[in-house]
Amino acid sequence: MNIVLGHTQYGKAETHVVRVFRDHEPHEIVDYVVSVAVTGDFSDVHLTGDNARCLTTDAMKNTVNAYAKEAGDAVRQPESFAAALARHFVADVPQVERARIQIDATPWDRLPSGGQPHPHAFSKRGSYVRTVTVTDDGTTAHVVSGVRDLVVLKTTDSEFHGFYTERYTTLAPTTDRIMATSVTAQWLHTDADVDWGKSHDRVLATLSGTFAGHHSYALQQTLHAMGEAIIGEQPEIAEVRFSLPNKHHFLVDLSPFGVENHQEVFHADDRPYGYIEGTVRRDDAPDPGPDAFDPGQGW
Repeated sequence: MNIVLGHTQYGKAETHVVRVFRDHEPHEIVDYVVSVAVTGDFSDVHLTGDNARCLTTDAMKNTVNAYAKEAGDAVRQPESFAAALARHFVADVPQVERARIQIDATPWDRLPSGGQPHPHAFSKRGSYVRTVTVTDDGTTAHVVSGVRDLVVLKTTDSEFHGFYTERYTTLAPTTDRIMATSVTAQWLHTDADVDWGKSHDRVLATLSGTFAGHHSYALQQTLHAMGEAIIGEQPEIAEVRFSLPNKHHFLVDLSPFGVENHQEVFHADDRPYGYIEGTVRRDDAPDPGPDAFDPGQGW
């Protein structure tokens, strides 16, 4: 029996960098948590302890911070910043064969002042995190945009009935319920010539509008409707992956108190919860490789 070295990768996780653009009024700000992972000719590091080819993870952290200045306008959008970083590691470090950059971007909104947005005062938006994963093998770069922790809820227009039943089924069918979830979505682009900010805002608007307007018979059905609408509006998006944990709201029985509850008072239960995942894709969607989507976000 022979023992061999399998797949390896390493990098620097969660470098938190904030860049302020002071080149004009109003100021702009971006807030990124950047993770770098590389694969390539690093077998000697594992097999013999020879570190001659080992790019230090400290250098990766320093690159992220330096590129927050050196990459210029590319830093303004997480997709273009991730692409610039990935290209650097593949093009400028000979032993790196593939680079994977993940960015969590926290949006900031301008604080109001005197009835107008203040030019350089901000508040952190806590409603969601914008995500990006870029992989680059020196020949092809794949860009996957996304969103995490986007909590949405609708108080009606959601049903769930006609499901399979067996001896352990106790859930009562319903034609009117609260449906809520915390959306994690990732979508694959097939075109790099994109206004990333506008594209992201458009996806969020489509996703949110479809969730709100879709009469749902199951969260799975709404998942498909959201993906179909996103790809229909932006055909350059080839695939959308969703992870949708059910945020259950159970009707409270008020009958012991002589009170009728007409779909008005609910108990919000955080666990256990249903967990719905699914992919909606064009039938000609390319295969971006096994690590193009962030597995830490449900895949």
